[in-house]
Amino acid sequence: MVRQKEKDFRKLKKGQSWLSVVSFVISYLCFTIVLGAIVVVFFIYMQSTKLNEESSNINQMAELYRLATTTDNEGIMDYLKEEGRSFIVRDVRGKTLFRQGEDTISNRRIYFTGADESIRYNIFADTESVDFFEDQNNSGLKGLVNYFSLHMTEKNAGRGDDEDDDDGIVVESLVIPYWISVYLEDGSSFIGKCNLQVEKEDVVVITTFLLGMMVMLIVIFIGLISGIIRNIGYQTKLTDFFLTDEVTLGNNWMAYLIKGEALLKKMRNAGKRYAVLNLVIVKYRNYCLCHSLEEGELMLRKISKIIDANIQPKRELNAHVSSSSFALLLELTGEDTLKHRITALTEELQKADPEHVFQFQVGVALVEASIHNGKAVMRRNPQLEQLYNNACTARTTLEKADDSGIAFFNKDLVEEQKWINTVQERQQQALEREEFVVYYQPKYSPDESKISGAEALIRWQSPEFGLVAPGRIIPIFENNGFITEIDHYMIRHVARDQKAWLDQGLECVPISVNVSRAHFAEEDLAEQIRDMVDEAGTPHHLIEIELTESAFFDDKNALITTIERLKSYGFSVSMDDFGAGYSSLNSLKDMALDVLKLDAEFFRGDAEQDRKEIVVGEAIRLARSLNMRTVAEGVEEKDQVEFLAQQGCDMIQGFIYAEPMPKEEYEERIREIYHNIE
Repeated sequence: MVRQKEKDFRKLKKGQSWLSVVSFVISYLCFTIVLGAIVVVFFIYMQSTKLNEESSNINQMAELYRLATTTDNEGIMDYLKEEGRSFIVRDVRGKTLFRQGEDTISNRRIYFTGADESIRYNIFADTESVDFFEDQNNSGLKGLVNYFSLHMTEKNAGRGDDEDDDDGIVVESLVIPYWISVYLEDGSSFIGKCNLQVEKEDVVVITTFLLGMMVMLIVIFIGLISGIIRNIGYQTKLTDFFLTDEVTLGNNWMAYLIKGEALLKKMRNAGKRYAVLNLVIVKYRNYCLCHSLEEGELMLRKISKIIDANIQPKRELNAHVSSSSFALLLELTGEDTLKHRITALTEELQKADPEHVFQFQVGVALVEASIHNGKAVMRRNPQLEQLYNNACTARTTLEKADDSGIAFFNKDLVEEQKWINTVQERQQQALEREEFVVYYQPKYSPDESKISGAEALIRWQSPEFGLVAPGRIIPIFENNGFITEIDHYMIRHVARDQKAWLDQGLECVPISVNVSRAHFAEEDLAEQIRDMVDEAGTPHHLIEIELTESAFFDDKNALITTIERLKSYGFSVSMDDFGAGYSSLNSLKDMALDVLKLDAEFFRGDAEQDRKEIVVGEAIRLARSLNMRTVAEGVEEKDQVEFLAQQGCDMIQGFIYAEPMPKEEYEERIREIYHNIE
């Protein structure tokens, strides 16, 4: 889920950047095209107006020429000559029939449609302007300036002939010569010379219009650029919001992944080794409980600053990822050096609060250098999230301790995790195939040496792994909640075995079945057990429900209610591992139990023998005073049996008498013991 969010964030960030640039380019191009089109239309309009006027004049001259030639009217011809405009008449073959003025028409022709679209005019360039621009000295902008300078007309009106030629010169217009050809009825062409004259007023209008367009483009450009800058600023703030931890104001988990993977992917870091750290404050919640949540957050901020001060900026990384956890990415020169560095860091962090000594547990996963064929190659997929998970897995091995510590991730932890995954994948199938088998460990009377009871223990007879001990599977079931299914399975099978032995006429003794503390959260647990035992047809007094002392730390009232219901249905209830915790006596005060099982640690270790015997003896006497039977588990030596017998212990369970055994072997032992008695 986190990885997907990281990808979505990168996609969003990239998309927003491109969107801003693309929007700017498209918008500016659109505005430029529209304004350019307006300019073109404006110029076409001006040009069309002037060309229409000239073409109308040429058309009138052509009509006069036609009248003059068809009516032999010399007056009309004289009028055309006096007009002063150069014109040429050519037949259909291009031969000149009449010419007035100089022939400077070129072969370069364009077409123009006038106001009367039924009349088509041919427009020809003047040889003077064509030759001018074809000269290599008049190319480009330079030629345009020279042409304008050459053809600008001057108005000398109001000057006397004796006035200085340099005074009073007024630039009036720009004149561009060209020719317009009109077809006559007989197929000949009347070609008249025209001048495209741009007046001073036209220049002012054009210049003003162009400046207005330029100003508009600049304003639009500035507006779009301002929008992009604002968008980038907003995007930067949004990025900082997503990548900043609200408590420490430093990097958060997403920033750790993005920046950390970018750091590992850099080519210059390919040959370096790194260490991924999961640093956890031990009992941080207790600190918040004793002080306040606000003070706890201030302490997290202070711890984050201390970590930042002990890492290399831009080369290493620190991020706050959960309430009491920090993720670090450190350069690695050697494991011993790293241990010393982490130790020095935790020692400094322990002094963050002068009135409180913190403890820190650190899990470490190593990132090896990326080397291929002796050369450093870029890490393409660092999988930082998986590496951090490995560091967390290593750190969990320290959870049972309250002191600071360092744990490195190794292959053993990988194999352990693989085993957990394997068990979880196969647990339901194993249950359905009844691969779980019940083993029985007898409980002996110390004085009569006969079986007074037994404890049911589970084994996994796996077709793939063979016989698997409970220590390798029960913790997994307790963590994933499958233990409740195992509890049901065990109660049903023990009840069935007891019923089968009763039907065979064998002597049956109470057998205790462990019920997980997780099961006691169910309000109808007592009824569930009753119904399962009744289904097998087994008397209730032959089933003893055994719960560990840790169950007493859960919902006390619910536990008391369940115990009372079980006893009302005729079941015995026992407390396992008595003495392993610190609330044993308080539990006895509130719970009406039937059996007390002394923890095996009472009979192990190097503690002073006299002190152990005093504690065990007093515990047995306390149980007897409360009308409870006692069971000593984990007994392995003969002198321990003698001591327990002297103290009045009711039953002994341990290797000195018997190990856990399959159902068939237990059944055979029952037969042997009670056969010998008879």
